[in-house]
Amino acid sequence: MSLSRWSWDPSFVYVVPAAVLYALGSRPKAGRPSALQAAAFYTGLVSIVIAVDSPIDAYADELLWVHMLQHVILLTVAPPLILLGRPWPTMWRALPLRSRTVLARGVAKSRLAAPLRALAAPLAAWILFNATIVVWHIPVAYDLTERNGAVHAAEHAMFFFFGLLFWAWVIDAGPLRPHLGWPVRIVYIVGAMIVGWVLAIVFVVAPEPIYQHYAELRTRPGGISALTDQQLAGGMMWVGGSIAYTIALLIGLYKWVAPEPPPRAPVLDAARFPSTPDGPAPVPNGSPLPALSQATRAR
Repeated sequence: MSLSRWSWDPSFVYVVPAAVLYALGSRPKAGRPSALQAAAFYTGLVSIVIAVDSPIDAYADELLWVHMLQHVILLTVAPPLILLGRPWPTMWRALPLRSRTVLARGVAKSRLAAPLRALAAPLAAWILFNATIVVWHIPVAYDLTERNGAVHAAEHAMFFFFGLLFWAWVIDAGPLRPHLGWPVRIVYIVGAMIVGWVLAIVFVVAPEPIYQHYAELRTRPGGISALTDQQLAGGMMWVGGSIAYTIALLIGLYKWVAPEPPPRAPVLDAARFPSTPDGPAPVPNGSPLPALSQATRAR
């Protein structure tokens, strides 16, 4: 892969500010993300750059399976990694206090933000995420992205941002978002996985190339045919696209069936250490506190 095939994609418009805000919000010691969380966040941002600016983007115009790899990264790799970094409270601390107040009131109460709040609801986020995947893989829409760079950049942005909406209901990434129960999350994940599988099956069983752009290419890297390329793309969507879902599904099943830990016993149990009329309740484990208390009263 030649370095000359790297490009500058509009994704830098949101990748760079996100990195700066996260770095600034990580400076205060209070509430600072752990090293693992920070690594997950920055790895997610780097994966976006790799998907849309590295030679992967150049080869995606020549090989459908590479293009599907690009989509898998934007849909199922970058969003969950970024959310594992708990970005919202960290980036929030980087903003001035007045800006935080105005923004919070606007998002929570403004009528203009009401449609955004509705789109961020669990069912709406699931529909947006999966409808975006299906619509952009319709041949007419897909071939349009290959002819128009602005449309292609818009497609990538929609994959990523709707991916954030979807995965935010699977991964607990912020302090204010209400959580879904684990059984609901499992249904949420399985439903999205099935949508990807259906598209993958269509790619694999189609008797001829679906997309005109790839059908008209005279040569391809590796010398493979358009139909073989399409079948590999189906495998990429089926296997590669299922990895993040499978990990989330296994964690969800474990969380659902795992027994809850017993509640912690209080430090001082009234049943075991009853108060006495002559003084305070005794302290367990031979603590010197009673002696200190008596010495203080003696003074």
